[in-house]
Amino acid sequence: MGKKTVLVSGGAGYIGSHTAVELINAGLNVVVADNLSNSDMSGVEGVRKITGVDVPFINVDCCDKEAFRKVFEQYEFDSVIHFAAFKAVGESVADPMKYYRNNLLSFMNVIELMREYDRHNIVFSSSATVYGEADELPVTEQTPRKPATSSYGNTKQMCEDILRDSVAAYPSLKGIALRYFNPIGAHPSALIGELPRGVPQNLVPFITQTAAGVRECLSVFGDDYDTPDGSCLRDYIDIVDLAKAHVVAIKRMIDGCNKESYEIFNVGTGRAVSVLELVNTFERVNDLKLNYKVAPRRPGDVVAIWADTAHANEELGWRAERSLDDTLRSAWAWEKHVRGL
Repeated sequence: MGKKTVLVSGGAGYIGSHTAVELINAGLNVVVADNLSNSDMSGVEGVRKITGVDVPFINVDCCDKEAFRKVFEQYEFDSVIHFAAFKAVGESVADPMKYYRNNLLSFMNVIELMREYDRHNIVFSSSATVYGEADELPVTEQTPRKPATSSYGNTKQMCEDILRDSVAAYPSLKGIALRYFNPIGAHPSALIGELPRGVPQNLVPFITQTAAGVRECLSVFGDDYDTPDGSCLRDYIDIVDLAKAHVVAIKRMIDGCNKESYEIFNVGTGRAVSVLELVNTFERVNDLKLNYKVAPRRPGDVVAIWADTAHANEELGWRAERSLDDTLRSAWAWEKHVRGL
């Protein structure tokens, strides 16, 4: 029996590239499919440098079913990890049809082609946004999903439902949805990391770009929330820890260890960290000062959310291991690498 192969759709992106590295480290073969709409080849080249493996790359839009079909015809893989989706919350509110068309159609094409070509295992890249403003914290996998506050969040809920219904209807299909919290940091090699196009939508790239002088000032949106220091609370998970969760999830299905045909796992640290605490920690571990200001609250921001990770810890044998200090050092090392500092 040869090595198992995993198709990673959206594998040139931030989470996809780190997951590709960890899959290879775990002894699996990887094929990357990406249309580079929100990434570039540096992610794939970084994976190749880190692993020493000439990972196959196909430039394809998962929404183009006939073009995507050629990937299924050309490569033998039994498992798919699906990352290919638009992910900017603000943009999704301003342009919902862009998000519904891309995020839903690409996922439906994956499911239909998996059935057609008799491929069995899929891990779906979901999000803690499905919980909305939860009534009780931390959230467990049984926490009721609230109406989404953005079209992006709604597509994650809808794709979870598509996966749930598909595995119920098609006995050959097995699926796991990983609901992740706030991925941050970069690979310890500083060869891959988060490289947003234009103005960053996420906090840590804005922090590192401010530290590098690319952005003049960091805005902390709100300091008057009902939290210990008035800023929002989040569960920040190291990108390598998150990538490893995908590996154990896919291996769980390959090895036939899944207890149900559709499973859900929270992927976080289980620790709430405030925005101001994150900023202060970044300053401390990297020995620098950030130019930041408190700005008005941002519409749609959830006040607080963090994960109960007991289910993933027990069932997957996975837990977050890297410290926030190490993660924020890696984020700054990556930014310096990108900027040539």
